[in-house]
Amino acid sequence: MKAVVVGATGHIGTYLVPMLVKAGYETVAITRTMTEPYENDYAWSKAERVLLDRSKDEDFVEKLKAMNPDIIIDLVNFHIEDTKKMVEGFCGTSLSHYLYCSSCWAHGMAEIHPFNVDDLKKEPLDRYGKDKFASELYLKEQHRTNGFPATVILPGQISGPGWIIINPWGNTSMRVVQDIADGKEICLPNFGQEIIHHVHGFDVAQVFFGAITHRNQALGESFDAEAEMSITLYGYAKHLYEFFGHEPKIKFLGWNDWCEYEGNPEECEHTYYHIVRSGTFSLEKEKRLLEYKPKFTNIETIDLAVQSYIDKGLIKI
Repeated sequence: MKAVVVGATGHIGTYLVPMLVKAGYETVAITRTMTEPYENDYAWSKAERVLLDRSKDEDFVEKLKAMNPDIIIDLVNFHIEDTKKMVEGFCGTSLSHYLYCSSCWAHGMAEIHPFNVDDLKKEPLDRYGKDKFASELYLKEQHRTNGFPATVILPGQISGPGWIIINPWGNTSMRVVQDIADGKEICLPNFGQEIIHHVHGFDVAQVFFGAITHRNQALGESFDAEAEMSITLYGYAKHLYEFFGHEPKIKFLGWNDWCEYEGNPEECEHTYYHIVRSGTFSLEKEKRLLEYKPKFTNIETIDLAVQSYIDKGLIKI
């Protein structure tokens, strides 16, 4: 079977493409530029690399159709209009499975823990989450009414070595990590009890792969792609102090005072959208239907990422 991965060298595709190749799928890796995956794997030499940019190529869907794929894994689709184009283009073709990458941002603010991945009344907070949720609703409707073979997967904060992950401030500033590495005092917003959801890219890829290999159970369904546990800002900061061999020095500030302390309006907005959705996830559905077995805990994933900062000189010890 031929599997086409759109956005193949990113956080998920880095691990998913080798899984597909090793399982015997004829694998086409589509990227906008000839970038390398975050981790090397011999299987990449057996994948076909194709340069194609959805945002710039009006014939994007037609070029995908010309590849005659059995499976499409769409990892970089951010707009409901692009989802509709995919469905309209592939209805009535031999496509047997379309896997859409949504986001935990589609959940919106938590009301009851854990989040319900099958909730059809999610209330996302921003355009990104709203477009993701709109695509989920549309794909489920198309599956129900036209038999379109869709599955929706909602990753958490995809993390791992090779890129900047969400920090104990809920943003991507390196300042707080360096301050902790130096043993300095830091301030967290509110009481540091907001929750963030690191999940290793390998484990997100596992959920996609599990949906492919358990197609009958996955069609028409949505799945969260998460680690076993999440972590509070306070727990995260405390863990990093321990990682760097220091006693925790953590204080708390109200939101407005903390934003003034952080000092960067863009990073404060970044923090807001990460922490306002504080919730937890159940993996019961993913384990039951897809036989999902997370390889990495969230703490292991954080440690791998922070160690990569040190190895690359992004954090000075």
